[in-house]
This record gives sequence, C-alpha cells and structure tokens, in this order.
Amino acid sequence: MPDYQAPLRDLRFVMDEMFDFPGHYASLPGGDDASPDVVAAILEEGARFSREVLLPLNQSGDQEGCLLEGGDVKAPKGFKQAYQQYVEGGWPSLSAEPEFGGQGLPHSLGMVLSEMICATNLAWGMYPGLSHGAADALRHHGSDEQKATYLTKLVEGVWTGTMCLTEPHCGTDLGLLKTRAIPTDDGGYDITGTKIFISAGEHDLAENIVHLVLAKLPDAPEGSKGISLFVVPKFLPDADGNPGERNGVTCGSLEHKMGIHGNATCVMNFDAAKGYLVGAPNKGLACMFTMMNVARIGVGIQGLGVTEASFQNALAYARDRLQMRALSGPQAPEKVADPIIVHPDVRRMLLTQKAFAEGGRMLVLYTAQMVDVVEHGQDAAERERAETLLGLLTPIVKAFLTEVGFEATNEGVQVFGGHGFIQEWGMEQLVRDARITRLYEGTTGIQALDLLGRKVLMSQGETLKVFTKEIHKFCQAEADNPALAEFIKPLAKLNAEWGELTMGVGMKAMQDREEVGAASVDYLMYSGYVTLAYLWARAAKQATEALEGDERAFYQAKLDTARFYYQRLLPRTRAHAAMVQAGGGSLMAISAEDFGLGFEI
Repeated sequence: MPDYQAPLRDLRFVMDEMFDFPGHYASLPGGDDASPDVVAAILEEGARFSREVLLPLNQSGDQEGCLLEGGDVKAPKGFKQAYQQYVEGGWPSLSAEPEFGGQGLPHSLGMVLSEMICATNLAWGMYPGLSHGAADALRHHGSDEQKATYLTKLVEGVWTGTMCLTEPHCGTDLGLLKTRAIPTDDGGYDITGTKIFISAGEHDLAENIVHLVLAKLPDAPEGSKGISLFVVPKFLPDADGNPGERNGVTCGSLEHKMGIHGNATCVMNFDAAKGYLVGAPNKGLACMFTMMNVARIGVGIQGLGVTEASFQNALAYARDRLQMRALSGPQAPEKVADPIIVHPDVRRMLLTQKAFAEGGRMLVLYTAQMVDVVEHGQDAAERERAETLLGLLTPIVKAFLTEVGFEATNEGVQVFGGHGFIQEWGMEQLVRDARITRLYEGTTGIQALDLLGRKVLMSQGETLKVFTKEIHKFCQAEADNPALAEFIKPLAKLNAEWGELTMGVGMKAMQDREEVGAASVDYLMYSGYVTLAYLWARAAKQATEALEGDERAFYQAKLDTARFYYQRLLPRTRAHAAMVQAGGGSLMAISAEDFGLGFEI
C-alpha cells in the first residue's frame, strides 16, 4: 500500500521562512488565535488524521466504489466513519466565521489541511471540500434566514453541500441550461430539471445535503444573464431546523468514471423540488462564481496533493529497487545491483516531481495569503491588491498545478516501471484520480481563456502588471547578489518577455479575436512556469542565507532543486512562447468539414 508523510518541514520553510506566516497571521483580526504553537498543533494533527484515517481507505475506496440502491447512495466502507471523525475533530469549522459556529482561523490553514487530504484520499476529500464552497456562497449571498438555516449546519459539518451546474446538453456554456424554477405561493420555487456530474450529490456521510442549483425563472432573459441561484435541500428543514420531509431531488444514476471512484458523481433529478432564491433574480452566475473560485483553487490543491503523493512513493521505490549498475561504476557494491535512484533518468523524473510539488506548495501558500487578506485584511489598498493578484493567479493555480500534477503522477508510474502499471502499488490510481483535475471546475482551456481574455486583456494588462512589478522589484533588489545571479538574470528576462507576449497577443486580437483562443493555453503554461520561477528564486534566496546553519542538507537540497527547475523545466517557456507567437493561422486553416479527409466512408 502507498505511504505518505505530510511534508511538515517543507511547510514550515514556505510558511515561516519564505512568507512570514506568523507575522501575516498577527496582522489579521483575531490572528492571535493562530499562534505558532496552535498552527503547529493543527498541522501535526491534520497530518495524523490524513495518514492514519484517510490513507488506509484510499485504495479500498477506489476498488469498492459507491453503491446506488433505491435512490440512496452508500459511500465505500469506512468513509462515513472517517467523516464522523472529521466532524468530531472540528475540521469543517476551522476557517469559518465565529458568528456561524466557526473557529475563525485564517483560510490559509484550511488550504494547508486540504493538501494533506488530497494527497491521501482525493475522492473522500471531495465530500467535505464542496461544502466549503457552498458555505462561502451562502455567506456572501444568502439571506439571514438562509444563513441561520443552512450555513451553520454546513459549518458544523453535519450537512454537506454541492454545486449543481452542468446539464446533459451543456457544460461550460451555462447560458444553455434548461432547469426551470417556477414561483410558488409560499415564496419558494419548484425546481425541475436534470444535472449531471454532481460530485457528492448523494451519499450517506451526513444527515442532509444542501444543493446550490442554477436554474432559470419563467421570465428570465436569454443566455447567462437569465440564470438564478437556488438552495435546494435533500430534506426540507422542519420548524426546529432539523431534516424533515424528503424533497423532490433524487440521484438517478452514478457515473462510471476513470478515477475518483470513492466519490459519488451523480446524475441528479429535480422534480418540482422545493428551492429558495439565493441573491437577486437573474444574478445567479455571479453568486455561483463565489463558490466556483473557491473550488478552482481547491482543484489546484488536488493537483498539488497527488503530485506530492506520487513523488514520495516514487522516491521510496527508487531507493529500494535494484536494477543495473551506475554507468560510472557500482554505487552499492555490496548489493547485486544499484538502487535505481543512482541513474540520471530516474533522478530526472524524481526531481521533476519534487520541483513541481515544492514549487506548487509555494504557489498555493502565496495565493492562500491573498485569500486571507481579501477576507480579513484591514487596509483597503492591501485588500484591493490582494484581490487583483488572486484573480490573476486563480486560473494559474487551477490549470497549471493540475497539468503538471498529471505529468508528475505519470512520471511516478514510470519510476516504478512495470510495477507502476499494477494496481497494488497505487501509482496508477494516482494517475486516474489526477486526470479529472484538468477537467472539472473549468478545463485548462477555459482557465486559459479566463486568464488571458478576462483577467489580462480586458484590464489592458494592468492586472498582470501588479504581479510583474512585484517580480521586477525582487529582481532589482537581488541584481547585485552573486549567489543568486543564476536565477535573477533569467527571471528578469522572462518577466519582461511576459509583458511583450501579452502585448503581441493583444495587438493580434484587435484584428482577429480568435487569436486569444489560439494563444491562451500556451500563454497560461508560460505564465505558470514564470510564476514558479519567481517563487523558486525566492526559495533559493532563503536557502542560500541559511546554508551555514544546522540544517545545511535541507537548504542545499532546496537550492539544488531550484537549479534543476531553472535548468530543466523553465526552458519549456521557449516552446510555449514560440507557440503563443505563432498565432492561430495553422489552427484555423483546415475547415471543420475537411478535418476528416482521409477516412470517410
């Protein structure tokens, strides 16, 4: 069975040494509660829960899957008991507002816990994970009555939440949805329609499920401007706020999936189900975006989690597996062969995983600080800047970390060789589980259009400049530091090129809007590699300054990994830049009708 140890030392490096989380927490209202001792205790207990409770259920949950019987879904054995322990431990309320029963700790702490959960049991983690997004949507847009009825239960964890967007005929293009909401005399609505791909849509872990559903009112405008948001509980709350009468919402079937078998991905049928409007009529998409943005960062963390899990297990195997002799001569002469970790290509695969895991952790925690500032910052200018950076980085976190996460899990299988293809080692499950992260909550292509089209070009590059100015200032401050020259010079050059590429696409798009779509994915990947280069340069600075201390080996490894990233992974920007500059001509030259030339019957 695969193993996992939470990377607590690396977390301390990123949180305490790179980003000064103790000082950051002290600057937030109520930040005194997030003292270093409290944070350490939370991380250690989260590590224990993930490894001892969730990890043993990962493979069995994958093999057993979920069971649908008479409209009710049973999660795999042990999932319900694990969820009860999760609730009893107070984990659902960790970062929630005290007025709704939460502990009021910073959101970033919950994001750190999410990485551990995703690394040990991604499918299980989706049950409580979606509840956080539902709670955020209700906190920002729900009425006082809705908050009292639903939000407190979600925070406590006794109820879970979902987001119901996709329908059989429409995925990303929600303007095409057909689910209808008909007003009733009691001030509610009858919701009728079918939603598909609903994660945790039906299960036996919690006593009630709160569905947030997109639907259209009878007089709604066409397209996405006519979407409203409704809260639709599985059981209608009674006068005391407890689950009462069963609502008209049922699971029609379970999807048969490539991965995440332990999570119930449902077709949900709404048959005149009682629902209640959240926010203003026809403004549902804006309300749902609150939940979607939380979910997008969460999916990026999933990419990070599976990357770390794959790396740890591939590393353990590479240290133990004996195969051939090193080209330079025996490295373990007392053994029949050398461990495969001595071979350069195995090291390439391991270092690729390590660089993406540790760099991704830096990106998630950098973003997590922005989330804290947006939610609780005291200075208006700081909140505005954090919100701008968060908007820019969210599609990068979601898409880049899931793209490289899938690459990392594939490299993990490759390290194992033929054994990686066998179920018992658990590596092939990581690949299958990782694959969905590139799809749900908006595919990589959708995230790329959001980044380049909405966040960058629609702001005429001003959003991007907030971040590139930060990188520029860092490069300027370290320009005369000889120990960092190998990082600063290429980073400064790429940072300038980032702006040039953006301007080039913008100029082409003025003549042909298809140029945005043609460039977007390569632009996003380029942006991701440069963003990690900035963070790895900052890590190298911290490591260089600490080399003479008691943990020289740790900091030397950090510096060596930064060098690997710059020498072996960052050059990928050259290909992405070339493809961005190539334009859309070759993509659009063949007509849709002529694509199939050569195999027509």
